[in-house]
Amino acid sequence: MEFEESTNIKDGMTALELDAGGQDNGNNSPPQLFLHNEVSESSNTKPMLLGFDSGDTNKFWSGISGSSNKAVMPVSRDSEIYNMGHFHRGKAVIFNHENFHPSLDLGKRHGTERDKINLKDTLTQLGFEVTVFDDLTFQDVRTEVEKLARDDHKDRDCLLMCVLSHGDTQLMYAKDYSYKPDVLWYSFTADKCPSLAGKPKIFFIQACQGSQLDDGTKLVRVSLNRTEVDSNPQSYKIPNHADFLIAFSTVPGFYSWRNTTNGSWFIQAICSVLKKYASKKDLLSMMTIAAREVALSFESNTPSTPHMNQKKQIPFITSTLIREIYLVPK
Repeated sequence: MEFEESTNIKDGMTALELDAGGQDNGNNSPPQLFLHNEVSESSNTKPMLLGFDSGDTNKFWSGISGSSNKAVMPVSRDSEIYNMGHFHRGKAVIFNHENFHPSLDLGKRHGTERDKINLKDTLTQLGFEVTVFDDLTFQDVRTEVEKLARDDHKDRDCLLMCVLSHGDTQLMYAKDYSYKPDVLWYSFTADKCPSLAGKPKIFFIQACQGSQLDDGTKLVRVSLNRTEVDSNPQSYKIPNHADFLIAFSTVPGFYSWRNTTNGSWFIQAICSVLKKYASKKDLLSMMTIAAREVALSFESNTPSTPHMNQKKQIPFITSTLIREIYLVPK
């Protein structure tokens, strides 16, 4: 859906769209999501969502792993920063989705081309080897993720992946199917991808996470008088799910905004902050600055659609990092 004559507090916008999985029906009710072409209205089969497992969505964080896993130590146990001194910065993969299969009933994501170009330029400047994929099917997305997980990352600092698409609660959309976001990172835990063990795995997700709208709350000023070898002492063990930074453009259950000319609020903020602070601050600190930028510098302006007007957005960042990440250009 598209909302005309919108204005950004910061720099003026022309039109806004939502990265939501479904069309607005006027009452903000979430759309029905099916594994298209496999479940019909007359079928008694329960609709399924694509992912590494059609059951527990928390399996990624609770998987059972053996105790004998070993990987090369990329940094000393008590280091406060990740080792970013490998020969290569690492691979950055952008899955950009603009067009979708008609059966999904999803609108074209106008403005995502700007996000793609902005991200590619920013990440290249930071030393990443950037690969962009446009409008992949779910099977192709999964194939590329698995291929990346099988790759040898021993001479790389980290991994970065960005997905630009429509979404809903615990859902992402490829060109043809919906799938669970954990498909993107499940294969990169330390036990499954040893050459990335102890190294940062960074994910940026630009997509809606639901259909709720954030009205915001106005803050007012008040007066101050108001009341390798197990026996080696240098070796150490890390949790398999350590070293992940996963940043969603919005909190669970809420819409995410995208400008049709300048791109999404979230990606605009990330690229701006990375370009400005990469040589000065660690990544988690930069993500806090980017969140503040989205929160305070952007607001929807859709007077012709009152229920979408003057809405806010706040990114949602989850981290299992155990050190600081510095992306100082090589």
